[in-house]
Amino acid sequence: MNSTPQIPDPRPVYAAAAEQLFQLISTIKPGQLDHPTPCHEYDVRALLGHVVSGARRIATVPEGGDGVGKDVPEWIDEVPAERWAELYDEGRARMNAAWSDDAVMDAVVTVPWGSMPGRIAMAGSVMETVTHTWDLARALGRDDTLEEGPAHFALAAAQRALPAEGREGAPFGEARQVPEDANVYVRLAAWLGRDPEWKTAPDRH
Repeated sequence: MNSTPQIPDPRPVYAAAAEQLFQLISTIKPGQLDHPTPCHEYDVRALLGHVVSGARRIATVPEGGDGVGKDVPEWIDEVPAERWAELYDEGRARMNAAWSDDAVMDAVVTVPWGSMPGRIAMAGSVMETVTHTWDLARALGRDDTLEEGPAHFALAAAQRALPAEGREGAPFGEARQVPEDANVYVRLAAWLGRDPEWKTAPDRH
């Protein structure tokens, strides 16, 4: 039985998640670009490069691309803090336009994490966007401003895509334990193996 139609259309959730991330990026100041994030391989600057390049790469998928490319572009050091919002805005516009055809939702597409129906691939992009929004918000000390709606969708997508244990070869650590009543972003971060208690230094807000 094909359960794909049971997955809600991820495109409105992506649009909401991308808008939230755009607003967060718009607040970044030059001195924050070198701050660490809960996603340990990235500081704020590298995380911004990752989300911008990711949006650009996944926007090529509906036209037959596979979304594979450089994870963090080499030009990130050249981008001033005030320009990152513009770059991400352009990337999310490409995404929204590229995935706008309803037929793409049930067509099989190829993304870096496999071949699957478009709605499942796009749900993965929601998960990625929401998770990195939490990473950035924690790095900036602003995670208390996040809307919960996109995170509920992202957590459901993450729980469908990843087992709690046995993640060898996956780009995520083992799921961590958090209280059942924890904030949904914290539950998402914990399911993806991040430290749910990670916080930026007080003088870095």
